[in-house]
Amino acid sequence: MIPRTINNQIIDRLDNSDKIIVLYGARQVGKTTLINSILENRKEKILSINADELKYREVLSSADLYQLKRLVSGYNLLFIDEAQRVSNIGLNLKILHDSLPELKIIATGSSFELANKISEPLTGRIWTYILFPISVLEWGNLLNPFEIDERLNEFLTFGMYPEVFSYENELDKKDYLRELVQSFLYKDLLELSQIKNSGKIFDLLRLLAHQIGSPVSYNELGQKLGLSTDTVISYIDLLEKVFVIYRMPGFSKNLRKEITKNKKIYFYDTGVRNAILEDFTLPAKRPDIGHLWENFIISERIKRNNYLRAHLNPFFWRTYTGAELDYVEQGAGKLSGFEIKWGDKISKAPKSWVQNYPGSDFKTVNGKNFQDFVQ
Repeated sequence: MIPRTINNQIIDRLDNSDKIIVLYGARQVGKTTLINSILENRKEKILSINADELKYREVLSSADLYQLKRLVSGYNLLFIDEAQRVSNIGLNLKILHDSLPELKIIATGSSFELANKISEPLTGRIWTYILFPISVLEWGNLLNPFEIDERLNEFLTFGMYPEVFSYENELDKKDYLRELVQSFLYKDLLELSQIKNSGKIFDLLRLLAHQIGSPVSYNELGQKLGLSTDTVISYIDLLEKVFVIYRMPGFSKNLRKEITKNKKIYFYDTGVRNAILEDFTLPAKRPDIGHLWENFIISERIKRNNYLRAHLNPFFWRTYTGAELDYVEQGAGKLSGFEIKWGDKISKAPKSWVQNYPGSDFKTVNGKNFQDFVQ
């Protein structure tokens, strides 16, 4: 089992806080495995509930304190898996928390729909975490830098979902990722919204998979798909909620020559992206390796920042004259620009970046130094 970085953070919250712990993350990233591994060593009497079961959903959505107390009677810790399936889960957790403050509660959800259900009722009552596919940061607990380099092709091609690493055969890895895309990711997506034509979601994902690293126009996507711009935006919102993709805005200090309207879209996992394209070609033979590498590095940086609680805002930067940076971070009074290059290439900071943002940092992230950037 690969040690997860937030394991000790969650244990610390359980031991030293009376707030509810909420863990978000896509299906199959290991949320249930992580929580169960933590609970194995607890002394409390634990009630573990899978919200897929109707008998539990009915009680947990009842807003009836008597029924809720009966459910948890005799237990010190309540674990609710897939909590987004429970209607009014936020209100019911508030009732439990306020009425039984000694009861420890953990809830997991495979979409940000859970956040919409609990954010207002549980204001000030929760600690939230996101679990991503395995990160290079986490692999660093098991592998040395040389060994990580040796596995880089595997990471880029098949991604970082935990189960991928249980298969030695490449055909099994491919089959798993196809099944993941078809059965797990889309299941959550289709449950969140009544989509009239699910085939359009597949078509949209393919277009997005081809456009990673480039600013995306919702209007152009709509024209290619035969959908309205509003529909495209709503579909992309849903894809973000189930942790398939994420949007990155353009950075600007309101200079007229900077492009900020469109956003870049990346996939949380390169294996999922490759499965959508049905392209598992090794990196050295890929014409899209530059974009794939950029997606991988930025995703790993976002995981790293999230796990280490580094509050840095991610952007890209581009001007109408063609100057650009792949990645920009802003936070803690500091502004840093990065160019991401496959191989061992080194870039210079664009002159307009240096002129307009004096005092900012600049660095090239490439195959030789990327581990320092993502760990």
